[in-house]
Amino acid sequence: MKSLLLPTTTLGKWSFGLVIAAFLCFAVFLAEIASGFRGGDTWTWDWPTLPILLAGVFVFSALVTGIIGIVKYRERSVLVILATAIGLFFALLVFGEFLFPH
Repeated sequence: MKSLLLPTTTLGKWSFGLVIAAFLCFAVFLAEIASGFRGGDTWTWDWPTLPILLAGVFVFSALVTGIIGIVKYRERSVLVILATAIGLFFALLVFGEFLFPH
């Protein structure tokens, strides 16, 4: 019997792995902030910035690989669809920030 939970294609596995890596980067970011480490008042390339930027790159990459896996290779795994949905949510948040800044 074929499992609908786990990804079967290479792109599906990459998509799910990239979302896991993004959550790990986000956890590192939260641990840095909880330990009291803060960045400067202006944009700097310090430690709290790098994990959150990597998490954003990983989530966007998971969206792209998930869409390609679903459309081209007919990946129907629940985890890949969830990873793609998380990537789409992130993309909509970023798109919304550019459209309606506050």
